[in-house]
Amino acid sequence: MIGRTMSAIIGNPLTAPTRAWDRFFALWISRKHNIDVVGRLILNGRPLIDIRKESKLYIGDRVTLNSRNRGYHVNMHSPVKLFADKPGAVIRIGDNTRIHGACIHAHESIQIGNNCLIAANCQIFDGNGHDISFPDVENRIHTSGKSTPIRIEDNVWIGINSIILPGVTIGRGSIISANSVVNKYIPPMVIAGGNPASVLAEHHIGHRLKSG
Repeated sequence: MIGRTMSAIIGNPLTAPTRAWDRFFALWISRKHNIDVVGRLILNGRPLIDIRKESKLYIGDRVTLNSRNRGYHVNMHSPVKLFADKPGAVIRIGDNTRIHGACIHAHESIQIGNNCLIAANCQIFDGNGHDISFPDVENRIHTSGKSTPIRIEDNVWIGINSIILPGVTIGRGSIISANSVVNKYIPPMVIAGGNPASVLAEHHIGHRLKSG
C-alpha cells in the first residue's frame, strides 16, 4: 500500500515519454558516421559518447547501456561513458553485453566480447594518460603516455568499482570481484579479485560453455 502511494506521489521513473526518449537517442547514436550498431541498442538513460574523428565504436546486437540510477544500480556515480579520442582508436562491444554506469576510454583498442556484464562505476582504459617513465618526470604533464590494447572475452562479469588497466586480457567466462584492480592477464573460467587482482578460485562448470 505504501509503495503504491509513493509511486503515485513521485511518479513512475520509466514513463512512456522517458522510454520514447531512450529509443530516439538509441536511433540517433546508430546513425552517427563513426558508430556502427548491429541490431538493437537498448538504452536506459543517456550515455556520454565521444568518438572522435578517425576513431570508431562498434556495438553488437541487444547491447544494454544503462545510465539510470534505479534498482540495484541506484548508487551509480555517473552514466555510461564511451570515449575514443585518438586517431584510429576503437571500442568494440559484443552482442548481448550489459554495461551499467561504467567508463570505457580507448586510446588504441578495447574489445569486449559477447554476453558480458560490466557493473556500475567500473573504469576500463587502455592508456596511462601521461608518461610513467621516471627519467623524464619534468615533462610528464605534457605527454600522453603509451597505450596497450585491452581484450575482455565472452561471458566475463566485472564487479562493481573495478578498474581494468592497459594491456589486460580477461579470459572467457571469468569473474572479476568488486573493487578489483586488474593489471595483468586473467585466465579463462576463474574468479579473480584484489589489488592487484589475482586468481582466487576456478570455476567447475567449464564443460557447460562450448567453445565458439
